[in-house]
Amino acid sequence: MIDWDRLNELRSEIGDGDFAEVVELFLLEADEVIARISVSAGATALEADLHFLKGAALNLGFRRFAALCQEGEKRAATGSCDIELATVIDCYQQSKSILLKGVAPEEGG
Repeated sequence: MIDWDRLNELRSEIGDGDFAEVVELFLLEADEVIARISVSAGATALEADLHFLKGAALNLGFRRFAALCQEGEKRAATGSCDIELATVIDCYQQSKSILLKGVAPEEGG
């Protein structure tokens, strides 16, 4: 679900401090889009939101989520809103949970 090699590569490229900021910003922005994304907004808005999510997801190694976004983006580009957003959103939530367990600093000490 997550490409840990991509995450480690990003972390080594930008350093731990900047990496934490990138992750925080990604999650804030992705949460905003996930909260508003809707087929009722129309194909154009759906395509734009899925395109944004796909790009951000690829940057942080959310492979499965990025693939679902890309599939939905392609459908929306043809004018179709026949996209299983519940599946996309569930995948995001699962990926986010796994990421936070894998990169969150340990508490205590």
